[in-house]
Amino acid sequence: MTNPPRDMTPLERILLDRVATHGPMTVADYMAECLLHPTHGYYTTREPFGAAGDFITAPEISQMFGEMLGLCLASVWLDQGAPAAFALAELGPGRGTLMADILRVTAKVPGFHAAAQLHLVEASPRLKAAQADTLAPVWSPDRITWHDSADALPQLPLFLVANEFFDALPIRQFQRVETGFAEIVVGSAADQLTFGLVPAPATPALDARLDDTRRGDVVELCPTAPLIAGQIGQRIADHGGVALIVDYGDWRSLGDTLQAMGQAMGQQSHAAPLDRPGAVDLTAHVDFEALVANLPCAHSRLTTQGVFLERLGITARAQALAAQLGGSALDAHIAAHRRLTHPQEMGTLFKVVALFPLTAAPPPGLDA
Repeated sequence: MTNPPRDMTPLERILLDRVATHGPMTVADYMAECLLHPTHGYYTTREPFGAAGDFITAPEISQMFGEMLGLCLASVWLDQGAPAAFALAELGPGRGTLMADILRVTAKVPGFHAAAQLHLVEASPRLKAAQADTLAPVWSPDRITWHDSADALPQLPLFLVANEFFDALPIRQFQRVETGFAEIVVGSAADQLTFGLVPAPATPALDARLDDTRRGDVVELCPTAPLIAGQIGQRIADHGGVALIVDYGDWRSLGDTLQAMGQAMGQQSHAAPLDRPGAVDLTAHVDFEALVANLPCAHSRLTTQGVFLERLGITARAQALAAQLGGSALDAHIAAHRRLTHPQEMGTLFKVVALFPLTAAPPPGLDA
């Protein structure tokens, strides 16, 4: 008696054929195919954001998150002399919810919207359309410039947010072995994708980790994250501004953090990273130390999201909104505040770092 054929996604068949032809691929190549394949990639085919999607980001939980970030940006704009023209930008804007909340709250800051030029870094045509729809009530879509990459942002003072952007960038994984490091790769066995090890290429970033790792430890490197941070940092160094980067991770990478999230019977659930490629989201924790190393601008101390939002006054804002609510709406509002700030929820898991000019003070809520 033979087993029934295994349910295989279209992308899995493509990847198995690729491995058979070209040999194992890096984890970064695997992530890139799973997320961005033009026909079968996760961001090409899925609606990842919100209650109906595979994950809920902070802006989807409550308007208060975007309001706090918007007021922080506006405060820095004023502190830096209220430049008459600046780029208000977001990396990976999702459905546009965060930027919509930022624009609503900053509309009350005299001159901010008149000076702002809105730039969104988004490669997905489907998500660009969703962002235009979300932002239309607060900002005309014909006043939005979309870019495929951060290096296309204008040479202007830059006031930028990046919430859960860097965690989706492809990573390479390396495991400490007796002689140094081996690279974890994706191969195949018995017509299934599998992880394996191959000799690691010479990599200075790995040499620097020999002193703080031991055999079996996994170190993750994200080649594109420092490049993107450097592009942002150079604009801030040259023209002023600030970048608020919010993501989950730690100061230094250690351990296997690659994770998959997808829908199982209508419920959000975790999956194995090699299961159902193209049908699940893949992310990894951000190595903030590598992200801010060697920047041409200053960076703040890494701070937990809960502390950052509390310093900006989210509890006072929550209390003001709560006074207008009752019943289930009030319960949901209280739960949202807790989810954003409590140490056992997103408050500690998510971290915040800011980039700002060498001659300026860190933005409100953060320390140098």
